[in-house]
Amino acid sequence: MTKILIVDDQPCVRELLSEELISEGYQVAMAGDVESVRGHLRFSKPDLVLLDPYLDGAEGFGVLRDIKGQNPNLPVIIFTAYDSYVDDPRLSQTDGYVIKSIVLDELKGKIADVLRRKPSLQEEVDSKIHFPQFSAAHGF
Repeated sequence: MTKILIVDDQPCVRELLSEELISEGYQVAMAGDVESVRGHLRFSKPDLVLLDPYLDGAEGFGVLRDIKGQNPNLPVIIFTAYDSYVDDPRLSQTDGYVIKSIVLDELKGKIADVLRRKPSLQEEVDSKIHFPQFSAAHGF
């Protein structure tokens, strides 16, 4: 089963995403602080990370650096309320960028696209798709 780590400092956001992704058939872990993220990376070995860069203030991009330092091939999607990161060079380390919305179809589409690039997960992801695909205009 595909494991997704949700990293956000807002419990309500973590819960909403968790419920949605579990209903799509993913296994979900949640972290709201830097130490929790490090523990999940070591022990639960997620297949993908959803990361809010405002975790603990500006610490989110430090977490991204930690993630990529431990596992450069682990896909990370930035999921944020701010569109000011679109031109941020640190995004080159990520696999996607999605603006937070109460409609999660774009995020689900991005997750499926990113996971489909992992050969070991492609068949599992393809069997879960219940929503329309999005064009490149919706992110990376």
